Amino acid sequence: MASGHHHHHASSNERAMKVALLLTTAFMLIELVGGVLTQSLALISDAAHMFTDCAALAIALAAMQIARRPADKKRTFGYHRFEILAAAFNALLLFAVALYILYEAYKRLSVPPDIHSMGMLAIAAAGLIINLISMRLLGHGKDKSLNVKAAYLEVWSDLLGSLAVIVGALIIAMTGWQWVDSVVAVLIGLWVLPRTWVLLKSSLNILLEGAPENIDVDAVQAALLSVPGVQSIHDLHIWALTSGKVSLTVHIVSDPTIDAEADILPRARKALAMQFGISHVTIQCEQTPCEQADQLEHFPEMTGASSDLHRD
Repeated sequence: MASGHHHHHASSNERAMKVALLLTTAFMLIELVGGVLTQSLALISDAAHMFTDCAALAIALAAMQIARRPADKKRTFGYHRFEILAAAFNALLLFAVALYILYEAYKRLSVPPDIHSMGMLAIAAAGLIINLISMRLLGHGKDKSLNVKAAYLEVWSDLLGSLAVIVGALIIAMTGWQWVDSVVAVLIGLWVLPRTWVLLKSSLNILLEGAPENIDVDAVQAALLSVPGVQSIHDLHIWALTSGKVSLTVHIVSDPTIDAEADILPRARKALAMQFGISHVTIQCEQTPCEQADQLEHFPEMTGASSDLHRD
């Protein structure tokens, strides 16, 4: 049932992203042409961000399809990491676009062009509607997939960009202040950069096999040490292949008077699954810590050494 539930979410996410890709691509072209005709950098900035949306959605869809490939002898973990690579690439792409827009806005502030505010307003209003539709399509899957979250954040930034362009167009129409267009473009860039950094940091954490952000490693250690018969633990590793696929390996030094296979392992697995949602685990039970066993093998006269983590 869990596998079917996962595939249902994956297929629904994929359908939503396909529709969002079609809508975003169509409007990106309209907005780019409109930005050139109205000489609005804010519109061109928004079109550039929509281009990154299109790239993000296209890469995300390709990554989803690649990730479904079964594991083989060369990729024993499968191809799930492609989704995280796509998210990291999209974050870098957003960084590049935001920096370009900031540079272009800086050049325009000294000599602002003549902006056609009404055309700018009409196109931005249409963009707002497209972004609202895309956000609704992607909203259901953003908390289950870092890849979908990346696309959602880019659409969210575009929605705010459309709002900023609308406000800027109204100000230009009422006051004639052409420089407002460049200011709006700068604000869009500054809004995107910190959120892009958060996305990039999350992607890199997974690629570097860091502990998932929602997992408290100290709490995992405490839960394992609380299992009856566990004397100490070491070599605890927690990582994620992709969003929602957390794995754990650990060595447990067990009480020799307790049956590890029948008592300790089932309780440890249940604690990890119930408290932290970690079900893909590899637990090695031993009566002597690895380091101590190696020392005893090479130096039989040694009486032993303490292991990494002990029950209080």
